Amino acid sequence: MLDLWTEAVRSIEPLVKPAHRDLWLRPIECVGIDDGRIRLRAPNRYHKEWFEDNFLPSILKDMESRAQRAFKVDFEVLEDQAQQAKEQVPQGQQRDQSGPSRLPGAASDRRPSPPQPPAARPPQLVERYTFDKFVVGPTNQFAHAAARMVAEAPASRWNPLFIYGGVGLGKTHLLQAIGHEIHLQHPEWAVCFITCEKFVTDFIGSMMSQKRSSGGSSMEEFRTRYRTAPDVLIVDDIQFLSNKDSSQDEFFHTFNALHYAHKQIVLASDKLPAELPGVEDRLRSRFTWGLIAEVETPDLETRVAILKRKAELDKVILPDEAALYLAAHIKSNVRELEGALLRLAARASFQGEAITMELAREAVSKLMASAPSGLTIEAVQREVAAYFDVKLHDLKGPKRHRAVAHPRMIAMYLARKLTNMSYPEIGSRFGGKDHSTVISAVRKIERLCGEDPSVRSVVGTLESHLRQP
Repeated sequence: MLDLWTEAVRSIEPLVKPAHRDLWLRPIECVGIDDGRIRLRAPNRYHKEWFEDNFLPSILKDMESRAQRAFKVDFEVLEDQAQQAKEQVPQGQQRDQSGPSRLPGAASDRRPSPPQPPAARPPQLVERYTFDKFVVGPTNQFAHAAARMVAEAPASRWNPLFIYGGVGLGKTHLLQAIGHEIHLQHPEWAVCFITCEKFVTDFIGSMMSQKRSSGGSSMEEFRTRYRTAPDVLIVDDIQFLSNKDSSQDEFFHTFNALHYAHKQIVLASDKLPAELPGVEDRLRSRFTWGLIAEVETPDLETRVAILKRKAELDKVILPDEAALYLAAHIKSNVRELEGALLRLAARASFQGEAITMELAREAVSKLMASAPSGLTIEAVQREVAAYFDVKLHDLKGPKRHRAVAHPRMIAMYLARKLTNMSYPEIGSRFGGKDHSTVISAVRKIERLCGEDPSVRSVVGTLESHLRQP
């Protein structure tokens, strides 16, 4: 009877992506089939739930077609059995164990220390970015499940975890959630979350300090901070390494040091490793050593769920029809979707009204309006240059002082929002800048619009002028 199970599994393997096959299909073990009951064994509940939702119906259909009878399934979850066995051992005989998977060569080899107060959350982790606040849908289900698996068993098999997808789709949320969960399970471990831009900036600063002091202490401190100290290193926007040869070399050795010490590495990018421009082959190869997961643009149902979850967290009463209206018109990314809800809630609060369909249409009409036909990056650049009284060639040139850099970032942000140009295309129109520079500018202006009313006002004024026929 076990052959029946094996044949059914083989029948669906060609239809399953290799990464899904290795992660979710093969770890499920059939331990017996008796009197129409199939006994399966899963390493943990996440494997069990994913397998039940995605593979089990097809396998049962194949088996029932071959055997001409119905089957029922019983699951054993090894993680649950291990926990039960641990609870049955007298307290004095239990060994010190901090989780289902320890980091070999890192925190796992440290001697047990006396009980201490709970460790403070790493300062780089944002409180709201946890797994329970992440809305799962068909376009991010695999990435979410992979992130949960890595958080539950860091450095066990999928190392590094590489998550890729467009801007504003939830990559940073997943990375932060991994950090939160590992810190919760292993509070004594050092979890380091950084952007790639910070890694590069710290590296350049350390090199400059070393040259000024004619000593090696600055670089030693840098390498200790990133190669030795972390038990888990999480790096967002790894595409920022593009065309930065010295930084790539340093990250290459940082990656090797952590990986060889069996410490978990998690990376996020806007592209697949093979598609990262200006990144050395040896780095791209290492990025593929573990598991690669994509986050795609959410579908309508997921966008509605995201809005409802955000409204619930912010204690905003959002009618279903208003949520559906917003989700149907704002399709690009989650960040814009949540921004529209914040603007709608703020307007309703200011006017002392409940959110209605009429208010939703009125409050976000400018956001939903299509960019005027024929709007070009050059038109955006001219409008921004005139507003800030800077020369157009400076806006597109290499100058970095704030009087030019800040308007340039706003121009990049508006070009991305109001035209159909890609990040590389926008970068090329700003003096051949790298696409990662454009992404960084867009994100910074998005953040400033949420935090600084003056920036929000300037951007709104410029956008209004550009949208006029």
